[in-house]
Amino acid sequence: MNLFGTVLTNAAPSANYRGESAENRAVIQKITKGRFEYAIISPEAIRNALRETLRALGLPCNRTRLDDEEQLAVEFQDYPDAGRFADDFFMGWLVAAGKADREKINKALAENAGKRSGVAFRFKRDSVLRMNMAVALEPYRHDSVFTQSPLNAGKSPWKNADSSQLLHRETAFTAYQFPFALNLEDCRPKAVWTRTLLQALGQLNEVAGNHARSYFEMAPASIVVRLTQSLVAGFNTYGFEIADGARHTLPEIVHGLRAGTSPTEADFPGSEFYLGGKIVRDMDETTVVDLKARGATLDRSPQRLLDIVAEVSFPTPKAG
Repeated sequence: MNLFGTVLTNAAPSANYRGESAENRAVIQKITKGRFEYAIISPEAIRNALRETLRALGLPCNRTRLDDEEQLAVEFQDYPDAGRFADDFFMGWLVAAGKADREKINKALAENAGKRSGVAFRFKRDSVLRMNMAVALEPYRHDSVFTQSPLNAGKSPWKNADSSQLLHRETAFTAYQFPFALNLEDCRPKAVWTRTLLQALGQLNEVAGNHARSYFEMAPASIVVRLTQSLVAGFNTYGFEIADGARHTLPEIVHGLRAGTSPTEADFPGSEFYLGGKIVRDMDETTVVDLKARGATLDRSPQRLLDIVAEVSFPTPKAG
């Protein structure tokens, strides 16, 4: 069984970026779609925030972000171990090592075998959680914000510059959408961890990391999930739209589920689809009734919807 999902965030001002500035301008990363540029947020930034969210929800994680360094830096508790650390299990790793380094590492692992989970060590492992970049729904309009950084003067024991600075940052007011995918058979050995991962996706925040200049939540305002035996999602994973300035819509899936005169004639099998959040709250009653009649699961809360998906994927064992 495979899980495919797309998250749509709420719209808010954002200045999410990563890397060097262009002179004194903090640059939003963008991608061209059609004739316009759209702000993006990298899947690496999302995955980094997911690690911290998993840790906040009580799962053991190997990698920690070090903020007080001269460059982007992380620290690992130990060599990767998919049996001990949730972030290693879901996100994989690459230990770049030549022959001599591999022999050294294997020797160190043998000497500390008691600390490991029993899962055989590998120098590289693919990510179980698949993601793609978050893309803005609204084109970038070349908006900028200027902020004055004051001179650090007087009796201050340190200073960053000899004069005040005018900080220039590109800004967008938009919602973002991003897809994710899981092979549930790969996740079965860590079913409890996977349920927590889905919970973490429902509470995702602080994606911008140490370059954040604004509070922007990446948790879903709306979400669509498909549980299927198919190896592909079968729908546009960037298919959310915003109509009339505020209403969340998902036209391909909603129209596809309602196609034909019976569920067997629809474009999509309704029993495989789960919709939650604002998209459900924005639907008229007739659409809600039709989608439920076609077998789709709807919930007004995206977090509750993810709890339902988790329970369907990995049912809680019954007492006794």
